This record gives sequence, structure tokens and C-alpha cells, in this order.
Amino acid sequence: MYSSPVEELKWRGMVHDIMPGTAEQLSKEMTSGYVGFDPTADSLHIGNLVPLMLLVHLQQAGHKPIVLVGGATGMVGDPSGKTSERPMLDEAVLRHNLQAQKTQLEKFLDFDCGENAAEIVNNYDWFKNLGFLNFIRDVGKHITINYMLSKESVKTRKENESGMSFTEFTYQLVQGYDFLHLYQNKNCKLQMGGSDQWGNILTGTELIRRKVQRETFALTAPLIKKADGSKFGKSEGDNVWLDKEKTSPYKFYQYWLNTSDEDAAKFIRIFTLLPRQEIEALEKEHAEAPHLRLLQKSLAEDITVRIHTEEDLKIAIKASNILFGKSTTEDLVTLDKATLLCVFEGIPHVSITKNALNTAENFIDLLSVTTRFEVFKSKGEARRMLKGGGVSINKVKIDDMNVKPRISLLQGKYFLIQKGKKEYYLINITG
Repeated sequence: MYSSPVEELKWRGMVHDIMPGTAEQLSKEMTSGYVGFDPTADSLHIGNLVPLMLLVHLQQAGHKPIVLVGGATGMVGDPSGKTSERPMLDEAVLRHNLQAQKTQLEKFLDFDCGENAAEIVNNYDWFKNLGFLNFIRDVGKHITINYMLSKESVKTRKENESGMSFTEFTYQLVQGYDFLHLYQNKNCKLQMGGSDQWGNILTGTELIRRKVQRETFALTAPLIKKADGSKFGKSEGDNVWLDKEKTSPYKFYQYWLNTSDEDAAKFIRIFTLLPRQEIEALEKEHAEAPHLRLLQKSLAEDITVRIHTEEDLKIAIKASNILFGKSTTEDLVTLDKATLLCVFEGIPHVSITKNALNTAENFIDLLSVTTRFEVFKSKGEARRMLKGGGVSINKVKIDDMNVKPRISLLQGKYFLIQKGKKEYYLINITG
């Protein structure tokens, strides 16, 4: 626990905009603060982790975090940072997504720690019975069109040929009303989010000021960009999800492990809770021996355990070592099918029949079958490499090329051929 969450966030590089008086408010009393999450998918992705970590640090400092899941706003769609309108989701889909996200949120925040226990609220609960006429009377009259048009998200979309629907235009009022409702019902005085939310957040503080003449506060974190210019949170064009069914723990671990030195130094401050002294010691060690990738390993291990489990981390490390380090047959055997296929999705897959495997009299016979699939260019090449000790099957070097193959299949239908030091082929047994 630390006394100044703002100072903690600043040294971690997590403050982009902050309303004057915010730090003083947080030093004065326990304060409730919230972040909104849009439930447009049944899993959070790593892009959601920055605002979530804002709440984590708020709670670490003794304040009360509120997670607002947008059951109502998810039906509208936030135009901030978007060039076109998103499809609206129906209530049943949103309800499913909300429940899935809640399970993930519980891995970060303490919902049972007493006075500053985290709380989850759904804005559908207060919007479902709020009529349109009541909304424009009680909310709309306090915010002028001029004020709404001045927002960057509105300006950007006005200049886009697709324009902006009235639904999206009113989004900032809807989000502003969330803040008003939470202030009036939960004494919530702080809203946080990504820097693209600054305009919407200020609409909330302005609405509260005009309607109930009270002061509230705001803080945003920078939008994360990778050093090479590629989009943070994407792997091969797809989101890196917190749900292991969408992104396997192995792929999740690999995403963080493969970050550049510059990104790892930034990410370890943002996405872990390692203390400053420990991070600075790691940075110093890393600078002395960057080839050991200590920052990347510490980052990947910390965040994989938090999102998944210790066991998932062990499997991810074993899986990583199969292609990129020392490993054994036992490491291969312990991989479940999904992880096995995930590890080897980037190497050639070759199918041979069960009959070809069973009738092979020796390893030359077996490997000659694969020459048709260009594992080996010829039977002669297979023979030469076997003789030179350059072939392994399931991480076991073949010492005697003339014995009948006895191969324990991985997951009952695969085995791995390693040719030389770095060439791999996954063999799939069919029939």
C-alpha cells in the first residue's frame, strides 16, 4: 500500500491527463473511483489492462475501485477513436459477455476486503427504466450543443464521410450520466480511463458541476503504442485475449516474451505490481546482459500467472523451450493437444498413414515415407542425417537407424521430427 497513487502512477508512466485537485482529493480521504468497460466481447483483452491497472493501483492505495460494465452503453457504442459506427448488441449477448468479464476482473481486484472492496455495477440497471423525455429534461438541458460539438471524437467523425449518428453523438451524455449517477448513489468522485476517454469523462464532471454544483475529478492513462509502431495488444492481427480459449496461455506468454527491450521496460511498469526498487534492479541487470532478456521473462511470467495460473505458466515455458531451448520428451508429452498444435502451428505439418508407421521395418523406412512430403529430399539424405546423429523423434536422438521404430504418439496421433538443430516437422497419423 502506498500513500500517493498519483505519484505511483506517474513513475509507472500511467498518467496522461489529470484534473487539478485529483492528487489532493486522494490524499485527503478514501475516494471511490471508477472505470467503464464496454462488454462487446465475452472476454477482456490486454488493451483493457491499462484502465484496469488504474483501478488496481487505486485499491492498493486504500481507495475504493468501482468497475462499471456498460450493459446500456454497450447497446450504443462509444465513438471515441472509431471511424465508423459499431454494431449494437442485444441484451442476451451483453448479459453473457458481462458475466464472462466479471470472472476475469476478479483476478485483479479484491471484492471482499471491507471498506474499500471493489464493486461491479452495470449501467443498464439505471438506464432500463429511464425514459427518453426524462433523460433530455434531467440531463440534456445541462450540456449545450456547442460543448458537445467541441469534443475531439465528434470533430473527427464529423469530418469523416460516414458521419456520426445521433445515437453516437449522445454517447458522451450517457457516459456523463453514469458519473452523475455514481456520484449521487455511490459518492464516486473520480473517473479514470484511457486518454481517448478524456472528453467523455469531462462531460461527466461538467454535468455534475452544473446539475448538483459539486466538484469531481478525472485521470487518464496514455494509449499504449509499441516502439516499432505496430498496435499494442495485437498478435498477427488478432487481439490477445485474457480468455485461454481465445488466446492460449502459451501464445499469451509468447506475446510478452517477444517484446522489444524498449517495450519491456515500459510494460513491466504498467502491467505488473513489482515495486520500483525491484524493477529498477531488473533494468540494471538487463542492461548488463540484454541477451538474457530478464525484463521480458519477468514481465511474461508475472502477467501470465496473474491472468492464468502457475501451472499454465509452467506449460507455457515448457512449450517455449521445445522450439527455442532445451527440452525433453517428457516436456512434449505433458502438453495438451491445444498447446501442442499452438506451439507447432508455424512449422510444416505432414500426414502419413497409421499403416505406414506400423509397417516400417526401420527408421530409414519410416523417414523415406516423409521424403514424399519434403521432410527429407531423398532416402539418401535421410540415411546420411541418421548416420550423423542429426535426426530426433520426439526430442530423442535416433542412434540406431536399423531398429524398428517404437514411437509413443503425442496425443495419440502426432510425433515430432527434428532435422538438424532448428528444422521441425509435426507428423500427423491418419487412418
